[in-house]
Amino acid sequence: MASPPGILRLSNELLREILDHIEADPEKLINLDRRAYLSQESFRPPPVPARNQALDLGHFRLTCRRFSELGAIHQFARVTTRFSQKGFVRLENIASQPHLAQHVKKFSYMVPYFYVEGRERIREIGLPQFQESVGVLDVRNFMKKVNDQKRIVQTGEDQRVLKKAISAFTSLQHVQILRVQDREDDLLLQYIRQRNDLTQLVELRWAPACSHCTKTIGAALLEARSPCSRFSSPMLSPQSAIVLAEHPAKSFATLFERLTCLELHFDDGIDLDNKMRDLSGLFKTVFSAAKNMQAVHVGFPSHRPLTLKLEELFHNVKWEKLLAFGIQAWKLDAEEIIALARRHRVTMKGLRLRDVLLKDGSLWKDVLGYLHDDMLRLDWVSLRRIGYSKHFDEQWAAAGAEVPDDPPGGASDSDDESDELDFDPTPDATNGGDNDFTMHDDSDDSSDDTDDDHGPAANAMEFPPLMPDTPSSVWCNCNGRSAYPESKEDLGDDGVYVSNAQRKLWERWVVRRCPEHDSQK
Repeated sequence: MASPPGILRLSNELLREILDHIEADPEKLINLDRRAYLSQESFRPPPVPARNQALDLGHFRLTCRRFSELGAIHQFARVTTRFSQKGFVRLENIASQPHLAQHVKKFSYMVPYFYVEGRERIREIGLPQFQESVGVLDVRNFMKKVNDQKRIVQTGEDQRVLKKAISAFTSLQHVQILRVQDREDDLLLQYIRQRNDLTQLVELRWAPACSHCTKTIGAALLEARSPCSRFSSPMLSPQSAIVLAEHPAKSFATLFERLTCLELHFDDGIDLDNKMRDLSGLFKTVFSAAKNMQAVHVGFPSHRPLTLKLEELFHNVKWEKLLAFGIQAWKLDAEEIIALARRHRVTMKGLRLRDVLLKDGSLWKDVLGYLHDDMLRLDWVSLRRIGYSKHFDEQWAAAGAEVPDDPPGGASDSDDESDELDFDPTPDATNGGDNDFTMHDDSDDSSDDTDDDHGPAANAMEFPPLMPDTPSSVWCNCNGRSAYPESKEDLGDDGVYVSNAQRKLWERWVVRRCPEHDSQK
């Protein structure tokens, strides 16, 4: 009997390595304790493969049954679906094929704004004055989207397909909800912001869309008893969390206990303190039940920092397995940060304090001094745009700036002109290449080595440690004991303002003491 061709004699492991040259293995997710985790695994949409890569993988799978099975591991490890008729048809098709569905590890749900007002009058956006402002748009396309949304919600088609899919995804690890908008919706949103009277014709809103989709995803996860342990959303509406709070806590207990990673960024800045205070009980229920938590991030709009006490949301919970913790845009006392760090000093490897402002009477040198001296395993710390509450408030007052009203869907970091997040044209490959815009963080690990606190890189919320073998010359320019901070008193903290150069030095001082000048670690 003739032996099989050479390539068929290769092991599956070697064939997987070959596939990595066609398309990187999507199963190789970034570790939870890595600083890059948040942007690349939680808040960033899955990359769309180049057309030639998709074709090569497709051709590989057509070769034989064995190659088909190996290729499916790559092709279906991450599935992205948009809330649309076309998206649900394809999702159901994948769910109906167990040999494909079993490979899904990450599910990204792309949710558009909902048309919630004036459905019957949307044709009027075709009036001459609108066309002159934003150009000629196909009103029939708007009507189709309005009717599709209405039909999907009324018939429960989305919930039916989601339940079927989540049940079929037996290896599911991570669910993320992302906001998406196409070019025409973007133009319409811009026009609505300029013309208040247009809300009588049509209103696009994020809160009801986010609430509805969070509710249906939650129900699908519960009914399927899914093994999913990670959930993230970079633009979560507080109203969507309120929907979950309306359910009996016991119904979500198993889901909460399974959680290892939770990353939420709330994008609605209107009366945010009161909205989050209303959710305090839900946070206590979730955090108390999530005993296996390894990574947590809770963030808010940079220009609308939260003023609640830290423990109004975290309730003095101690997670025995916590590796990484992050918050963004919060006015706090130094002792609040120290107390939370102290509870997790034995396990914590990463700490993110983006846009955190200290209140009067608190100093960053006290926070950093504790982290430097007492955190046993801390590998990295992110202090981008930290500062002091008084200076932040004075800046707004001196500029005569008022915090802007939130656009439809709520404010996010993109509303701060100094912290702009780009719209990135990302075709939804799993939906046949619809041309959508997805708002997401587009930074990479190298952003932390720049001298700029503004622009897209400044908004990276990623959970990359400094490598263990990083030479000291990269981070230490002391050239002698007197030039390098020996203690927190030498950090130059004036209690008023933190420059970008300072915060970068502080990050390095906390986690990479000079080996020549400090033998404590």
